[in-house]
Amino acid sequence: MTLITERHRPGVEAEEAGFVAAYDPSAYPRVAVTVDVALLTLVKGGLAVLLVERAHPPFAGHWALPGGFVREGESLDAAAVRELGEETRLSKVVLEQLRAYGDPHRDPRMWIVSTAFVALTPRQGRPRAGGDAADAVWWAIDELAAPDGPWIAFDHHQIVSDAVVWAGERIATRPDALAFLDDEFTLSDLRHVYEAVWRRPLDPANFRRSALAIDGFVEPTGTLGRGGGRGRPAELYRRGPARRLDPPLRAPTPAARVKGGAWTRTG
Repeated sequence: MTLITERHRPGVEAEEAGFVAAYDPSAYPRVAVTVDVALLTLVKGGLAVLLVERAHPPFAGHWALPGGFVREGESLDAAAVRELGEETRLSKVVLEQLRAYGDPHRDPRMWIVSTAFVALTPRQGRPRAGGDAADAVWWAIDELAAPDGPWIAFDHHQIVSDAVVWAGERIATRPDALAFLDDEFTLSDLRHVYEAVWRRPLDPANFRRSALAIDGFVEPTGTLGRGGGRGRPAELYRRGPARRLDPPLRAPTPAARVKGGAWTRTG
């Protein structure tokens, strides 16, 4: 919804016609525009990001985020959706803009400014590489951060690091973590999602107290789950009506950033 309507001073179009006709774009540096998509999910209980293997230079054989050049007349949002579909065959993902990356030396070809998009989504199955991608794989964040991790193209190590921070802040203020659970779940199930995204253990009692203190976050079903041990089966919950978490949940320490190691190896 647009809150403010478009308004221009009468006659401004005619006044500017001559200016535009005489305008010389070559007087300014040429800058290309690309999009990159950081798609995050949970795989085997851990946070993972979707990367594609580049089939052609620059950085052939390196792993990168799905993305590419914005076509003439194409919006950034449309380009991000198109590139994700072409390179991974994944669709129906709601993307949000993360930030722009414009270091003049981030790409060896020319000065390229990239707008990164991000989404935290339930896993959609194994991606299938397409376009100019040789392969598409869900990579565990811990694998990427390991000293012997894969080679990462461009500055995509930084984009993924920023996306991980975004995901941690996202589930702190919105009920997006519930998307990874069944319709009915235990608070332990929910805590494990937060532990995976925040990448650190949480105290069960403190987490339970904090989650139940948020109005409309989760609601008890009045039933118990199946007992898997000697103790009493855990109580089951369902998603509540809240769209934002108030008060927000907070990780015990500042959000972790993936850093160092193989991520900086680009040559």
